[in-house]
Amino acid sequence: MKEYSADIRPLPRHFLPSDFKVTDWQTIEPYFKNLLDREINSTEALEHWLRDMSELEAVLSEDICRRQINMTCDTTNKAYEEAFHYFVLEIQPKVQPYAFKLNQKLVGSPYTEQLDKEKFFTYLRSVRSSIELYREENIPIKADLGVLQQKYAAITGAMTVTVQGNEYTLQQASKFFESTDRPLREEVYFKINERRLQDKDVLNDLFSQLVQKRDQEARNAGFENYRDYKFKELNRFDYSKDDCFRFHESVKQYVLPLTNELLLRKKDKLQLATLRPWDTEAEPVGIKPLAPFKTGEELVQKAIECFTHIKPFFGDCLRTMRKMGNLDLESRQGKAPGGYNMPLAETGAPFIFMNAAGQMHDVTTMVHEGGHAIQSFLAHELELSAFKEYPMEIAEVASMAMELFSMDYWNVFFDNEEELKRAKIHQLERVITLFPWIALIDKFQHWIYENPNHTTNQRETEWIRLFGEFTSDVLDYSGLERFVANGWQKQLHLFEVPFYYIEYGIAQLGAIGLWKQFKTNRDEALNHYISALSLGGTRTLPELYKAAGLKFDFSGEYIKELMDFVYEELGKIEK
Repeated sequence: MKEYSADIRPLPRHFLPSDFKVTDWQTIEPYFKNLLDREINSTEALEHWLRDMSELEAVLSEDICRRQINMTCDTTNKAYEEAFHYFVLEIQPKVQPYAFKLNQKLVGSPYTEQLDKEKFFTYLRSVRSSIELYREENIPIKADLGVLQQKYAAITGAMTVTVQGNEYTLQQASKFFESTDRPLREEVYFKINERRLQDKDVLNDLFSQLVQKRDQEARNAGFENYRDYKFKELNRFDYSKDDCFRFHESVKQYVLPLTNELLLRKKDKLQLATLRPWDTEAEPVGIKPLAPFKTGEELVQKAIECFTHIKPFFGDCLRTMRKMGNLDLESRQGKAPGGYNMPLAETGAPFIFMNAAGQMHDVTTMVHEGGHAIQSFLAHELELSAFKEYPMEIAEVASMAMELFSMDYWNVFFDNEEELKRAKIHQLERVITLFPWIALIDKFQHWIYENPNHTTNQRETEWIRLFGEFTSDVLDYSGLERFVANGWQKQLHLFEVPFYYIEYGIAQLGAIGLWKQFKTNRDEALNHYISALSLGGTRTLPELYKAAGLKFDFSGEYIKELMDFVYEELGKIEK
């Protein structure tokens, strides 16, 4: 097995000057013209041309990523917002026509057929797909969407509530759901949801604008709906909408009953007559909430130690990121919600953003995003930037498998055996209970874009119907109907990355499969994990899963097999 180093180095520039910075289109365009006008008279010349194009792509990609990082870290900074908007509105629209022509130049070259077929197959398949989707009239629509999608972060990043005399972001306030004080949990639940309702109409209007623009984008490209357009844009060559529908039904059949069981056990454990949504994270009176860390720095130190136990290279990746200042972990006012790992194409070491508030959930987020980061490190040496654009269905295996691998080393967060046990139980319960929510969000999106001219009332009605379909009847939502009706707005993916959600379900199955290997042969599982991730996007999705020792399968039978395994492992911990 090849040894990898986290001593990452920025890609050397050969095409652009070493001191080149993205400022405006006038400074960028000459490089696109050079690529477009350059004569390609051999396979070697074509490969050199591809490397130069990749370098330009990496520089532009890293620039827009850093602008987005700045803006999400501080949504109140107008300069950051303007810098991001400038790129989206003034630079990106001018890049797209050149990118289209360069793609045409590539597929039209007689030397393209002489490229290594195994290495270039998935890349050229994606290029041909993007050519088919390209429409000049969609350029301004894409620019508008880029700006509108970021408004969600600004709106939700400003949301705070006051609890016990202190002001908290919604992420920080959620820690009170772990309190043994049930009236306090209920109070916080109402405060968070009432605060969300204050911006309900603003977010509804924003979402309606997004839906209409996305629908127009799809129709301009000759598609009946945005769902079918987006499936092609996301390069979903290996599964279809019908596979998604079968996934939804399999979750209802095989996972929802297990979710019901877990919630009934929670209800009995808390000795409650009815289980309410503010009770699901709580422990019985006398048991303190899990407190795995206090500060962001402590979270980083413990995560590094945990990753090092799994494999020293993994810990080194996080050390490198900390040294480079590529971590922003703690929740604060004015910071966008959520968490992400942002690959930086030229530098190589990615950036982790999250909203830690000292909860167990934050540990899971940290190791999850850390898994994504490791994939960025592993793929950095690949020859072209395009080769590093791995499918999300394998990217989320990287992160979700790391959640499960790391459990064996969570003693760095908990020196109390009983607390460690509780943390592991919490994680495995979450593995199971996440599936219905994934199916719900995905099915909701299918309806949204199959019916783009729906009203906000129809949207709310359909959400309530689907919520009932995928939510356990053990949970009592009586009197909370107005909150339920608005619940979809808390899912940022709907606003910012449409149709990116089913990947979590597909990848969770892959992650469980890798964990199953890990329980049997730790070294073999880690070798499979590294082998698959180091391939980036140079193989098809089934081939990447095969490299990980997995089946690319999300049939009902396979879902049942893996759910039974998780439930069995959960039982072993609980003994």
